[in-house]
Amino acid sequence: MGKGKKDSMNKLLVFVTLFLGVVVVMFSFGELETILRTLQSAHLGFFLLALLIQIGWFISSGRMYQSIFHLLGIHEDVLTLSRIAAAANFINVVAPTAGAGGVALFAAEAKRRGHPAGKATVAAALFLLLDLAAFLIILSLGLIVLVRRNDLDAGEISASLILFTTAAGFTSVLYIGYRSAEKLGNILAKLARGINKVVHLFRKENYLSEERAHEFAHELADGFSGLTEQPSSLIRPVLWGLFEKGLLMLILVCSFLAFEVSFSAGTIIAGFAIAYLFLIVSPTPSGIGIVEGIMPVALSSLNVNWSQGVVITLLYRAVTFWVPLGIGAWAFRTLHKERAEVVE
Repeated sequence: MGKGKKDSMNKLLVFVTLFLGVVVVMFSFGELETILRTLQSAHLGFFLLALLIQIGWFISSGRMYQSIFHLLGIHEDVLTLSRIAAAANFINVVAPTAGAGGVALFAAEAKRRGHPAGKATVAAALFLLLDLAAFLIILSLGLIVLVRRNDLDAGEISASLILFTTAAGFTSVLYIGYRSAEKLGNILAKLARGINKVVHLFRKENYLSEERAHEFAHELADGFSGLTEQPSSLIRPVLWGLFEKGLLMLILVCSFLAFEVSFSAGTIIAGFAIAYLFLIVSPTPSGIGIVEGIMPVALSSLNVNWSQGVVITLLYRAVTFWVPLGIGAWAFRTLHKERAEVVE
């Protein structure tokens, strides 16, 4: 592909991504109007505190990535990684691909900065896995709270099983890639072949490339070959992941305080765990519409008044979804601008 054509494709990709971001906002405009009305009745101080904590969350995400990059022998400053993480989060929201879009962005940015793309791919994949591992710890605590209060229902059990199964499958894929690129390549190629057979019922072209499956497996293996420390060192990024989840729970605390609603530690842990669970397993980007419906129900089962649960949810989502979406759009745009300046 020629340089001019490649630049045009990159510009088109950026335009489409930002356009999808606008579409997400437009389709959720009613929710935004409700959030703005809700904020008028909230205590401004706790709302501002929640925003500060959210900024801390961005930095802690960068620190988690930094600790994983360090294990692979890559050194990058935390603010740069925080910005890339924000942009990756934006891509994963507006173009949901189970995290693949964010992984691709990290690989591209690593290559631009002179780092091996394979290592960056492994780092981004490990981030997804270890971040999930950190949440599963919180989810386990939340489920214990719900069991003790006899509030655990079939939907929450099913969603939890889906998440634990997904984590187990993801771990298996990374472990096989760590041990043997050939085995992982064969497994991914068979998976691609099976998906293509289903797709062929509707169209003739292949949806997934078996050749690309083998290439990805070797990229993963090459990335793992750069692991400079023992696997036990992965505990550190998990701790950063737990710290991230702790910050999100503090934002939920601020949401309760903003409307002068009493709470217990169990209410915060269980309410956050269920909301974040359905954010992950939801078919909509970052649980748009799903979390807003599930979270008040979860809080209500934890003895929070329904109307209070609704406004708490709206404030919490304003800070943890809409603010990151806006910052992520800015980060994505600035990263693209930097790439364009380098090309010129």
